[in-house]
Amino acid sequence: MSLAVAIQMDPLEHVDIDADSTFVMALEAQRRGHGLYHYGPRDLAYKQGRIVAKARPFELRREKGDHVTFGAFEVIDLAALDVVLMRQDPPFNLAYISATHLLDRVHPETLVVNDPHSVRNAPEKLFVTHFAELMPPTLITYDIADIKAFRAEHGDIIVKPLYGNGGAGIFLIKKDDQNLSSLVETFRSFIDEPLMIQRYLPAIKQGDKRIILIDGKPVGAVNRVPPDHDVRANLHIGGRAEKARLTKRDLEICELIGPALEEYGLLFTGIDVIGDYLTEINVTSPTGLQEINRFDDTALERKIWDAIEVKLANGPTTRRWMS
Repeated sequence: MSLAVAIQMDPLEHVDIDADSTFVMALEAQRRGHGLYHYGPRDLAYKQGRIVAKARPFELRREKGDHVTFGAFEVIDLAALDVVLMRQDPPFNLAYISATHLLDRVHPETLVVNDPHSVRNAPEKLFVTHFAELMPPTLITYDIADIKAFRAEHGDIIVKPLYGNGGAGIFLIKKDDQNLSSLVETFRSFIDEPLMIQRYLPAIKQGDKRIILIDGKPVGAVNRVPPDHDVRANLHIGGRAEKARLTKRDLEICELIGPALEEYGLLFTGIDVIGDYLTEINVTSPTGLQEINRFDDTALERKIWDAIEVKLANGPTTRRWMS
């Protein structure tokens, strides 16, 4: 079937075609004969009961420096489309939340991936706390005294902003480091949000595994190894991608969280596992498809579109959120 698809994302012309997951998802949609539109989050609007976007049709090709051709801008009614992919990068802020509220007005009659209601209720570092038994010891707080007590109990800690992304603002604070108070004060000078504190996991030296799940089922993984003298394994800041296999513990984690992901319409997710611990559940714009594809000689974007087309064939479903 030929579908009308809009992709809500950051500028398409600037993506890295060898690494960007949305790029290969769009290429696969094009291969299947689906019509594609692109618009940015700021192009989304409510107009007299309709949710519209100033969008452009586009075509893709895997040619560096010449990978996209756009048509003319037009105002499209999202209710007239089959699928909207919400794929702009975090941070998860009021702009992101506003976009989910607007997309809620068209979903599920127009299938939004991922379900905007669930995305709004599942910021990465908070959603994972529903599965506390799978996490390392964790604290979310504004209170420096709480942070100091946590470090006194657990030793070396990781400190990061609750709504950060891409590895920004992540610090390893050792048990005898005298900069903890200064670091918290620095955070306070530019963000007004709680901090997430976790026990440092030495297993990060062996890598931070990204596992991709489709409809709550694991379909592939890549290990991201941090560079020397860093605890952050994000590939865009110097992490090294390695082939990974799913261990018994990985599968156990996926089995425990998978039913919730499927129930809440989180069709395409990426979880982060360090050693035996789940650290994040990424639902906004998960990455890792191209790296896994290269290591495993697969095409995960095909499985994503297979799942989308099955959902469309089955028709809209009702939703509820966890209490």
